[in-house]
Amino acid sequence: MVAASLHRTKARTGLDDGRTAIIDIGSNSIRLVVYDGPVRIPSILFNEKVMAGLGRGLVRDGALETESTERALTALSRFQRLTRQMGVADVRTVATAAVREASNGAEFIDRIEALGLTVEVLSGENEAKMAGYGVLAGIPDANGIVGDLGGGSLELIRVGDGKVHERISFPLGVLRVAAIRDKGPRALERVIAEAIGESGWEGRGEGLPFYLVGGSWRSLARLEMHLSAFPLPIIHHYRMPVEAPQRLIRSLAHLDKARLRGISGLSASRIPTLGHAAAVLGALVRHLGSSGLVVSAYGLREGLLHQSLPEDVREQDPLICATREEGVRLGRFPEHGDLLDRWIAPLFADECAADARLRHATCLLADVGWRAHPEFRAERGLETALHGNWVGVDAQGRAKMGHALYRSFGGDGGPAPVVTALLEAPDIEQAERWGLAMRLGQRLSGGVAEALEKSALRLNADAVTLALRAGDAVLYGESVERRHKTLAAAFNLKANLSVAG
Repeated sequence: MVAASLHRTKARTGLDDGRTAIIDIGSNSIRLVVYDGPVRIPSILFNEKVMAGLGRGLVRDGALETESTERALTALSRFQRLTRQMGVADVRTVATAAVREASNGAEFIDRIEALGLTVEVLSGENEAKMAGYGVLAGIPDANGIVGDLGGGSLELIRVGDGKVHERISFPLGVLRVAAIRDKGPRALERVIAEAIGESGWEGRGEGLPFYLVGGSWRSLARLEMHLSAFPLPIIHHYRMPVEAPQRLIRSLAHLDKARLRGISGLSASRIPTLGHAAAVLGALVRHLGSSGLVVSAYGLREGLLHQSLPEDVREQDPLICATREEGVRLGRFPEHGDLLDRWIAPLFADECAADARLRHATCLLADVGWRAHPEFRAERGLETALHGNWVGVDAQGRAKMGHALYRSFGGDGGPAPVVTALLEAPDIEQAERWGLAMRLGQRLSGGVAEALEKSALRLNADAVTLALRAGDAVLYGESVERRHKTLAAAFNLKANLSVAG
Protein backbone atom coordinates (compact mmCIF):
# COMPACT_ATOMS: atom_id res chain seq x y z
CA MET A 1 0.00 0.00 0.00
CA VAL A 2 2.81 2.42 0.90
CA ALA A 3 4.72 1.55 -2.28
CA ALA A 4 1.62 2.08 -4.40
CA SER A 5 1.00 5.45 -2.76
CA LEU A 6 4.60 6.51 -3.41
CA HIS A 7 4.30 5.44 -7.05
CA ARG A 8 1.17 7.54 -7.49
CA THR A 9 2.85 10.55 -5.90
CA LYS A 10 5.85 10.26 -8.23
CA ALA A 11 3.64 9.89 -11.27
CA ARG A 12 1.66 12.96 -10.24
CA THR A 13 4.62 15.20 -9.47
CA GLY A 14 7.03 14.06 -12.17
CA LEU A 15 9.67 12.91 -9.69
CA ASP A 16 12.48 10.77 -11.01
CA ASP A 17 14.19 7.99 -9.09
CA GLY A 18 17.77 9.16 -9.59
CA ARG A 19 19.87 12.29 -9.45
CA THR A 20 21.55 13.48 -12.61
CA ALA A 21 24.62 15.65 -13.08
CA ILE A 22 26.33 17.53 -15.88
CA ILE A 23 30.00 18.47 -15.86
CA ASP A 24 30.51 21.28 -18.37
CA ILE A 25 34.14 21.79 -19.45
CA GLY A 26 33.99 25.24 -21.01
CA SER A 27 36.65 27.52 -22.38
CA ASN A 28 36.48 29.82 -19.38
CA SER A 29 34.88 27.83 -16.56
CA ILE A 30 34.36 24.22 -15.52
CA ARG A 31 31.13 23.57 -13.69
CA LEU A 32 29.39 20.69 -11.95
CA VAL A 33 25.63 20.88 -11.54
CA VAL A 34 23.70 18.11 -9.77
CA TYR A 35 19.95 18.01 -10.39
CA ASP A 36 17.14 16.34 -8.50
CA GLY A 37 13.34 16.51 -8.43
CA PRO A 38 10.76 16.79 -11.22
CA VAL A 39 12.40 15.74 -14.46
CA ARG A 40 10.76 18.50 -16.54
CA ILE A 41 12.11 21.25 -14.32
CA PRO A 42 14.63 19.74 -11.88
CA SER A 43 15.99 21.61 -8.90
CA ILE A 44 19.70 22.29 -8.57
CA LEU A 45 20.95 20.22 -5.66
CA PHE A 46 24.58 21.29 -6.01
CA ASN A 47 26.40 23.81 -8.21
CA GLU A 48 30.14 24.53 -8.25
CA LYS A 49 32.28 26.43 -10.72
CA VAL A 50 36.05 26.72 -11.21
CA MET A 51 37.43 29.39 -13.53
CA ALA A 52 40.14 27.28 -15.14
CA GLY A 53 40.51 29.51 -18.21
CA LEU A 54 41.30 26.70 -20.66
CA GLY A 55 40.73 29.02 -23.59
CA ARG A 56 43.50 31.47 -22.66
CA GLY A 57 46.26 29.29 -24.09
CA LEU A 58 44.17 28.59 -27.16
CA VAL A 59 44.13 32.29 -28.02
CA ARG A 60 47.92 32.51 -27.79
CA ASP A 61 49.21 29.37 -29.51
CA GLY A 62 46.30 27.00 -30.20
CA ALA A 63 47.03 24.72 -27.23
CA LEU A 64 45.69 24.29 -23.71
CA GLU A 65 48.26 25.68 -21.28
CA THR A 66 49.65 23.49 -18.50
CA GLU A 67 48.51 25.66 -15.60
CA SER A 68 44.91 25.71 -16.84
CA THR A 69 44.76 21.98 -17.54
CA GLU A 70 46.17 21.10 -14.13
CA ARG A 71 43.65 23.37 -12.45
CA ALA A 72 40.90 21.81 -14.52
CA LEU A 73 41.97 18.26 -13.68
CA THR A 74 42.05 19.08 -9.97
CA ALA A 75 38.48 20.37 -10.21
CA LEU A 76 37.34 17.38 -12.28
CA SER A 77 38.82 14.95 -9.77
CA ARG A 78 36.80 16.62 -7.04
CA PHE A 79 33.66 16.62 -9.18
CA GLN A 80 34.02 12.92 -9.98
CA ARG A 81 34.38 12.08 -6.30
CA LEU A 82 31.45 14.26 -5.25
CA THR A 83 29.05 12.78 -7.78
CA ARG A 84 29.94 9.28 -6.61
CA GLN A 85 29.45 10.21 -2.95
CA MET A 86 26.14 11.93 -3.76
CA GLY A 87 24.84 8.77 -5.40
CA VAL A 88 24.32 10.45 -8.77
CA ALA A 89 22.85 7.88 -11.15
CA ASP A 90 23.80 9.60 -14.39
CA VAL A 91 26.82 11.89 -14.92
CA ARG A 92 27.28 13.47 -18.33
CA THR A 93 30.58 15.22 -19.03
CA VAL A 94 30.74 17.56 -22.03
CA ALA A 95 33.50 19.75 -23.45
CA THR A 96 33.12 22.72 -25.78
CA ALA A 97 35.24 25.08 -27.89
CA ALA A 98 38.58 25.08 -26.07
CA VAL A 99 38.92 21.30 -25.93
CA ARG A 100 37.37 20.92 -29.38
CA GLU A 101 39.89 23.21 -31.05
CA ALA A 102 43.08 22.74 -29.00
CA SER A 103 46.02 20.95 -30.59
CA ASN A 104 46.47 18.98 -27.34
CA GLY A 105 42.75 18.51 -26.69
CA ALA A 106 42.86 14.74 -27.23
CA GLU A 107 45.64 14.35 -24.66
CA PHE A 108 43.61 16.37 -22.15
CA ILE A 109 40.57 14.16 -22.76
CA ASP A 110 42.67 11.04 -22.11
CA ARG A 111 43.68 12.44 -18.73
CA ILE A 112 40.06 13.25 -17.86
CA GLU A 113 38.88 9.77 -18.78
CA ALA A 114 41.61 8.31 -16.60
CA LEU A 115 39.70 9.89 -13.71
CA GLY A 116 36.66 7.76 -14.55
CA LEU A 117 34.73 10.35 -16.56
CA THR A 118 33.61 9.79 -20.15
CA VAL A 119 33.95 13.01 -22.13
CA GLU A 120 31.64 14.04 -24.96
CA VAL A 121 33.14 16.78 -27.14
CA LEU A 122 30.31 18.85 -28.59
CA SER A 123 30.59 20.23 -32.10
CA GLY A 124 29.92 23.94 -32.52
CA GLU A 125 26.58 23.16 -34.15
CA ASN A 126 25.54 20.78 -31.39
CA GLU A 127 26.67 23.24 -28.72
CA ALA A 128 24.44 25.85 -30.34
CA LYS A 129 21.53 23.43 -30.60
CA MET A 130 21.70 22.53 -26.91
CA ALA A 131 21.89 26.19 -25.88
CA GLY A 132 18.76 26.83 -27.91
CA TYR A 133 16.90 23.97 -26.29
CA GLY A 134 18.07 25.20 -22.91
CA VAL A 135 16.38 28.55 -23.49
CA LEU A 136 13.20 26.79 -24.65
CA ALA A 137 13.27 24.63 -21.52
CA GLY A 138 13.04 27.74 -19.34
CA ILE A 139 11.14 30.11 -21.68
CA PRO A 140 8.90 27.82 -23.76
CA ASP A 141 7.40 30.65 -25.81
CA ALA A 142 10.79 32.13 -26.75
CA ASN A 143 10.73 33.47 -30.30
CA GLY A 144 13.88 35.18 -31.49
CA ILE A 145 17.65 34.74 -31.56
CA VAL A 146 19.56 33.02 -28.77
CA GLY A 147 23.15 34.13 -28.24
CA ASP A 148 25.43 31.92 -26.14
CA LEU A 149 28.69 33.69 -25.32
CA GLY A 150 31.31 31.36 -23.92
CA GLY A 151 35.01 31.74 -23.37
CA GLY A 152 36.02 30.37 -26.76
CA SER A 153 33.01 30.68 -29.01
CA LEU A 154 29.77 32.51 -29.70
CA GLU A 155 26.72 30.59 -30.86
CA LEU A 156 23.65 32.12 -32.49
CA ILE A 157 20.45 30.10 -32.65
CA ARG A 158 17.03 30.91 -34.10
CA VAL A 159 14.27 29.58 -31.84
CA GLY A 160 10.51 29.71 -32.20
CA ASP A 161 7.39 27.52 -32.01
CA GLY A 162 9.11 25.44 -29.34
CA LYS A 163 11.86 24.37 -31.76
CA VAL A 164 15.48 25.14 -32.58
CA HIS A 165 15.98 26.26 -36.16
CA GLU A 166 19.12 27.65 -37.85
CA ARG A 167 22.26 27.90 -35.74
CA ILE A 168 25.87 28.87 -36.22
CA SER A 169 29.06 29.05 -34.17
CA PHE A 170 31.73 31.77 -34.38
CA PRO A 171 35.22 31.83 -32.77
CA LEU A 172 34.26 34.98 -30.85
CA GLY A 173 34.34 33.85 -27.22
CA VAL A 174 34.97 36.45 -24.57
CA LEU A 175 38.57 35.26 -24.05
CA ARG A 176 39.35 36.04 -27.71
CA VAL A 177 37.86 39.51 -27.74
CA ALA A 178 40.68 41.34 -25.95
CA ALA A 179 43.16 40.50 -28.70
CA ILE A 180 40.71 41.73 -31.34
CA ARG A 181 40.00 45.00 -29.53
CA ASP A 182 43.72 45.63 -29.10
CA LYS A 183 43.91 46.10 -32.87
CA GLY A 184 41.95 49.34 -32.72
CA PRO A 185 38.74 50.97 -31.48
CA ARG A 186 36.65 49.67 -34.41
CA ALA A 187 38.34 46.30 -34.84
CA LEU A 188 35.70 44.27 -32.98
CA GLU A 189 32.87 45.98 -34.85
CA ARG A 190 34.54 45.12 -38.18
CA VAL A 191 35.07 41.46 -37.19
CA ILE A 192 31.48 41.02 -36.04
CA ALA A 193 30.07 42.83 -39.07
CA GLU A 194 32.08 40.58 -41.37
CA ALA A 195 31.12 37.40 -39.51
CA ILE A 196 27.41 38.26 -39.41
CA GLY A 197 27.35 39.47 -43.00
CA GLU A 198 29.21 36.55 -44.55
CA SER A 199 27.10 33.99 -42.64
CA GLY A 200 23.83 35.50 -43.81
CA TRP A 201 22.65 36.50 -40.32
CA GLU A 202 22.54 40.26 -40.96
CA GLY A 203 19.11 41.55 -39.91
CA ARG A 204 17.84 38.05 -39.12
CA GLY A 205 16.65 39.13 -35.67
CA GLU A 206 14.76 42.18 -36.96
CA GLY A 207 12.00 43.02 -34.50
CA LEU A 208 12.69 39.93 -32.38
CA PRO A 209 14.12 39.63 -28.85
CA PHE A 210 17.69 38.49 -28.28
CA TYR A 211 18.05 35.84 -25.53
CA LEU A 212 21.28 36.05 -23.55
CA VAL A 213 23.03 32.83 -22.45
CA GLY A 214 26.40 32.56 -20.73
CA GLY A 215 28.04 33.73 -17.53
CA SER A 216 29.55 36.92 -18.96
CA TRP A 217 26.21 38.19 -20.25
CA ARG A 218 24.41 37.18 -17.06
CA SER A 219 26.98 39.23 -15.15
CA LEU A 220 26.27 42.19 -17.42
CA ALA A 221 22.58 41.81 -16.60
CA ARG A 222 23.41 41.77 -12.88
CA LEU A 223 25.19 45.07 -13.34
CA GLU A 224 22.27 46.55 -15.28
CA MET A 225 19.87 45.32 -12.61
CA HIS A 226 21.99 47.00 -9.92
CA LEU A 227 22.33 50.28 -11.78
CA SER A 228 18.60 50.49 -12.50
CA ALA A 229 17.66 49.49 -8.91
CA PHE A 230 15.41 46.72 -10.23
CA PRO A 231 13.19 45.60 -7.35
CA LEU A 232 13.38 41.81 -7.86
CA PRO A 233 16.95 40.55 -8.37
CA ILE A 234 16.14 37.30 -10.20
CA ILE A 235 18.17 37.04 -13.36
CA HIS A 236 16.09 34.55 -15.36
CA HIS A 237 13.67 36.29 -17.73
CA TYR A 238 15.08 39.72 -16.83
CA ARG A 239 14.44 42.13 -19.69
CA MET A 240 16.71 44.95 -20.87
CA PRO A 241 16.25 47.51 -23.65
CA VAL A 242 18.35 47.07 -26.75
CA GLU A 243 20.28 50.22 -25.78
CA ALA A 244 21.51 48.64 -22.53
CA PRO A 245 24.90 47.39 -23.84
CA GLN A 246 26.01 50.88 -24.84
CA ARG A 247 24.84 52.28 -21.51
CA LEU A 248 26.77 49.56 -19.70
CA ILE A 249 29.92 50.26 -21.69
CA ARG A 250 29.74 53.90 -20.57
CA SER A 251 29.08 52.89 -16.95
CA LEU A 252 31.97 50.43 -16.89
CA ALA A 253 34.32 53.20 -17.97
CA HIS A 254 33.58 54.97 -14.66
CA LEU A 255 33.26 52.06 -12.24
CA ASP A 256 36.33 50.75 -10.46
CA LYS A 257 36.81 47.08 -9.54
CA ALA A 258 36.19 47.71 -5.85
CA ARG A 259 32.71 49.04 -6.53
CA LEU A 260 31.96 46.23 -8.97
CA ARG A 261 33.00 43.63 -6.40
CA GLY A 262 30.45 45.12 -4.00
CA ILE A 263 27.52 44.38 -6.32
CA SER A 264 25.48 41.44 -5.03
CA GLY A 265 25.50 38.43 -7.31
CA LEU A 266 28.21 39.76 -9.61
CA SER A 267 30.98 37.18 -9.91
CA ALA A 268 34.40 38.73 -9.29
CA SER A 269 35.93 36.36 -11.85
CA ARG A 270 33.71 37.86 -14.57
CA ILE A 271 34.62 41.51 -13.90
CA PRO A 272 37.68 41.61 -16.20
CA THR A 273 35.59 40.52 -19.20
CA LEU A 274 32.48 42.65 -18.64
CA GLY A 275 33.58 45.35 -21.07
CA HIS A 276 34.35 42.78 -23.76
CA ALA A 277 31.00 41.06 -23.25
CA ALA A 278 29.15 44.38 -23.51
CA ALA A 279 31.03 45.31 -26.68
CA VAL A 280 30.16 42.00 -28.36
CA LEU A 281 26.52 42.29 -27.31
CA GLY A 282 26.14 45.86 -28.52
CA ALA A 283 27.58 45.08 -31.96
CA LEU A 284 25.56 41.89 -32.33
CA VAL A 285 22.14 43.35 -31.61
CA ARG A 286 22.80 46.21 -34.05
CA HIS A 287 23.56 43.82 -36.87
CA LEU A 288 20.78 41.40 -36.00
CA GLY A 289 18.19 44.17 -35.58
CA SER A 290 17.04 42.88 -32.20
CA SER A 291 14.10 44.56 -30.48
CA GLY A 292 15.15 43.92 -26.87
CA LEU A 293 17.14 41.65 -24.58
CA VAL A 294 15.93 38.78 -22.39
CA VAL A 295 18.26 36.94 -20.01
CA SER A 296 18.06 33.16 -19.72
CA ALA A 297 19.55 31.38 -16.72
CA TYR A 298 19.12 28.20 -18.72
CA GLY A 299 21.55 27.25 -21.46
CA LEU A 300 23.70 24.38 -22.64
CA ARG A 301 23.41 22.18 -19.54
CA GLU A 302 19.65 22.53 -19.31
CA GLY A 303 19.38 21.92 -23.04
CA LEU A 304 21.23 18.63 -22.65
CA LEU A 305 18.80 17.62 -19.90
CA HIS A 306 15.76 18.81 -21.85
CA GLN A 307 16.66 16.86 -24.97
CA SER A 308 17.15 13.66 -22.98
CA LEU A 309 13.48 13.70 -21.92
CA PRO A 310 10.58 12.01 -23.72
CA GLU A 311 8.69 14.38 -26.00
CA ASP A 312 5.56 14.39 -23.85
CA VAL A 313 7.61 15.48 -20.82
CA ARG A 314 9.42 18.20 -22.81
CA GLU A 315 6.06 19.64 -23.80
CA GLN A 316 4.95 20.15 -20.18
CA ASP A 317 4.68 23.76 -19.05
CA PRO A 318 7.62 24.31 -16.65
CA LEU A 319 5.75 26.83 -14.49
CA ILE A 320 2.68 24.64 -14.10
CA CYS A 321 4.84 21.57 -13.51
CA ALA A 322 6.92 23.27 -10.81
CA THR A 323 4.03 24.97 -9.00
CA ARG A 324 2.02 21.74 -9.03
CA GLU A 325 4.92 19.83 -7.50
CA GLU A 326 5.36 22.54 -4.86
CA GLY A 327 1.66 22.47 -4.08
CA VAL A 328 1.71 18.70 -3.62
CA ARG A 329 4.83 18.91 -1.44
CA LEU A 330 3.64 21.73 0.85
CA GLY A 331 -0.14 21.61 0.59
CA ARG A 332 -2.59 19.56 2.59
CA PHE A 333 -4.62 18.01 -0.21
CA PRO A 334 -3.13 16.90 -3.57
CA GLU A 335 -4.83 18.10 -6.75
CA HIS A 336 -6.69 20.83 -4.84
CA GLY A 337 -5.05 23.64 -6.84
CA ASP A 338 -6.30 22.39 -10.21
CA LEU A 339 -9.85 22.10 -8.86
CA LEU A 340 -9.71 25.56 -7.28
CA ASP A 341 -8.58 27.06 -10.59
CA ARG A 342 -11.49 25.46 -12.44
CA TRP A 343 -13.90 26.67 -9.74
CA ILE A 344 -12.91 30.37 -9.96
CA ALA A 345 -12.37 30.37 -13.75
CA PRO A 346 -15.96 31.45 -14.65
CA LEU A 347 -15.23 34.83 -13.05
CA PHE A 348 -12.34 35.39 -15.46
CA ALA A 349 -13.69 34.05 -18.75
CA ASP A 350 -12.45 37.10 -20.68
CA GLU A 351 -8.82 36.73 -19.64
CA CYS A 352 -6.13 36.03 -22.21
CA ALA A 353 -4.36 32.67 -22.23
CA ALA A 354 -1.24 34.12 -20.59
CA ASP A 355 -3.22 35.45 -17.62
CA ALA A 356 -5.22 32.22 -17.32
CA ARG A 357 -1.91 30.34 -17.12
CA LEU A 358 -0.62 32.62 -14.34
CA ARG A 359 -3.90 32.23 -12.47
CA HIS A 360 -3.64 28.44 -12.74
CA ALA A 361 -0.07 28.48 -11.38
CA THR A 362 -1.22 30.71 -8.51
CA CYS A 363 -4.04 28.33 -7.60
CA LEU A 364 -1.57 25.44 -7.52
CA LEU A 365 0.24 27.36 -4.76
CA ALA A 366 -2.97 28.19 -2.90
CA ASP A 367 -2.17 25.95 0.06
CA VAL A 368 1.57 26.55 0.50
CA GLY A 369 1.22 28.92 3.45
CA TRP A 370 -0.75 26.80 5.86
CA ARG A 371 2.33 25.59 7.79
CA ALA A 372 3.41 29.17 8.50
CA HIS A 373 2.35 31.07 11.62
CA PRO A 374 -1.17 32.42 11.00
CA GLU A 375 0.07 35.99 11.32
CA PHE A 376 2.56 35.46 8.49
CA ARG A 377 0.74 33.23 6.00
CA ALA A 378 0.08 36.15 3.67
CA GLU A 379 3.77 37.04 3.68
CA ARG A 380 4.66 33.38 3.03
CA GLY A 381 2.41 33.35 -0.02
CA LEU A 382 3.93 36.54 -1.39
CA GLU A 383 7.47 35.32 -0.78
CA THR A 384 6.78 31.93 -2.38
CA ALA A 385 5.63 33.50 -5.63
CA LEU A 386 8.33 36.17 -5.75
CA HIS A 387 11.32 34.06 -4.79
CA GLY A 388 10.35 30.51 -5.74
CA ASN A 389 12.52 28.53 -8.15
CA TRP A 390 10.20 29.16 -11.10
CA VAL A 391 10.94 29.51 -14.79
CA GLY A 392 8.60 30.36 -17.61
CA VAL A 393 7.54 33.50 -15.74
CA ASP A 394 8.98 37.01 -15.65
CA ALA A 395 9.21 39.44 -12.74
CA GLN A 396 5.81 40.97 -13.47
CA GLY A 397 4.22 37.52 -13.51
CA ARG A 398 5.82 36.66 -10.17
CA ALA A 399 4.50 39.89 -8.69
CA LYS A 400 0.99 39.17 -9.96
CA MET A 401 1.02 35.68 -8.50
CA GLY A 402 2.51 36.99 -5.26
CA HIS A 403 -0.16 39.65 -4.73
CA ALA A 404 -2.93 37.14 -5.44
CA LEU A 405 -1.50 34.73 -2.86
CA TYR A 406 -1.05 37.57 -0.39
CA ARG A 407 -4.75 38.41 -0.67
CA SER A 408 -5.82 34.77 -0.62
CA PHE A 409 -4.06 34.26 2.71
CA GLY A 410 -5.76 37.31 4.21
CA GLY A 411 -3.15 40.01 3.64
CA ASP A 412 -4.64 43.46 4.06
CA GLY A 413 -3.45 47.00 3.49
CA GLY A 414 -1.89 48.11 0.23
CA PRO A 415 0.21 45.92 -2.08
CA ALA A 416 3.82 45.28 -1.14
CA PRO A 417 6.29 47.87 -2.53
CA VAL A 418 7.81 45.29 -4.90
CA VAL A 419 4.34 44.67 -6.34
CA THR A 420 3.60 48.35 -6.96
CA ALA A 421 7.07 48.78 -8.48
CA LEU A 422 6.48 46.00 -10.99
CA LEU A 423 2.75 46.15 -11.82
CA GLU A 424 0.35 48.70 -13.21
CA ALA A 425 -2.95 49.33 -11.40
CA PRO A 426 -5.09 47.07 -13.67
CA ASP A 427 -2.79 44.10 -13.05
CA ILE A 428 -2.88 44.68 -9.30
CA GLU A 429 -6.68 44.79 -9.43
CA GLN A 430 -6.78 41.56 -11.41
CA ALA A 431 -4.46 39.83 -8.93
CA GLU A 432 -6.66 41.05 -6.05
CA ARG A 433 -9.67 39.42 -7.65
CA TRP A 434 -7.82 36.16 -8.16
CA GLY A 435 -6.75 36.14 -4.53
CA LEU A 436 -10.18 36.97 -3.13
CA ALA A 437 -11.83 34.29 -5.28
CA MET A 438 -9.29 31.74 -4.07
CA ARG A 439 -9.89 32.87 -0.49
CA LEU A 440 -13.63 32.27 -0.86
CA GLY A 441 -13.06 28.82 -2.34
CA GLN A 442 -10.67 27.85 0.44
CA ARG A 443 -13.10 28.95 3.17
CA LEU A 444 -16.15 27.32 1.56
CA SER A 445 -14.44 23.98 1.02
CA GLY A 446 -11.98 23.75 3.88
CA GLY A 447 -9.44 22.87 1.20
CA VAL A 448 -11.12 19.59 0.16
CA ALA A 449 -12.81 18.69 -3.09
CA GLU A 450 -16.46 17.94 -2.35
CA ALA A 451 -17.77 21.46 -1.71
CA LEU A 452 -16.08 22.84 -4.84
CA GLU A 453 -17.27 19.96 -7.00
CA LYS A 454 -20.89 20.50 -5.91
CA SER A 455 -20.96 24.31 -6.17
CA ALA A 456 -20.29 26.98 -8.78
CA LEU A 457 -19.33 30.61 -9.15
CA ARG A 458 -20.95 32.79 -11.81
CA LEU A 459 -20.39 36.36 -12.90
CA ASN A 460 -23.71 38.05 -13.74
CA ALA A 461 -24.44 41.57 -14.88
CA ASP A 462 -25.08 42.81 -11.36
CA ALA A 463 -23.73 40.10 -9.03
CA VAL A 464 -21.12 37.49 -8.24
CA THR A 465 -23.33 34.45 -7.69
CA LEU A 466 -22.40 31.46 -5.57
CA ALA A 467 -24.61 28.51 -6.50
CA LEU A 468 -25.06 25.76 -3.90
CA ARG A 469 -27.20 22.66 -3.74
CA ALA A 470 -29.92 22.73 -1.12
CA GLY A 471 -28.16 20.08 0.91
CA ASP A 472 -25.00 22.16 1.01
CA ALA A 473 -26.58 25.46 2.04
CA VAL A 474 -25.33 24.83 5.57
CA LEU A 475 -21.78 25.51 4.27
CA TYR A 476 -22.68 29.17 3.73
CA GLY A 477 -21.58 30.31 7.18
CA GLU A 478 -20.80 33.84 8.33
CA SER A 479 -17.17 33.74 7.27
CA VAL A 480 -18.09 32.38 3.82
CA GLU A 481 -20.72 35.10 3.40
CA ARG A 482 -18.22 37.76 4.41
CA ARG A 483 -15.63 36.57 1.90
CA HIS A 484 -18.30 36.30 -0.79
CA LYS A 485 -19.26 39.94 -0.26
CA THR A 486 -15.62 41.04 -0.27
CA LEU A 487 -15.05 39.27 -3.58
CA ALA A 488 -18.19 40.78 -5.13
CA ALA A 489 -17.14 44.25 -3.97
CA ALA A 490 -13.82 43.80 -5.81
CA PHE A 491 -15.90 43.50 -8.99
CA ASN A 492 -18.10 46.45 -7.93
CA LEU A 493 -21.04 44.05 -7.79
CA LYS A 494 -23.30 42.59 -5.13
CA ALA A 495 -23.03 39.08 -3.70
CA ASN A 496 -25.85 36.69 -4.61
CA LEU A 497 -26.48 33.24 -3.15
CA SER A 498 -28.38 30.75 -5.27
CA VAL A 499 -29.66 27.57 -3.63
CA ALA A 500 -31.24 24.92 -5.82
CA GLY A 501 -32.80 21.60 -4.96
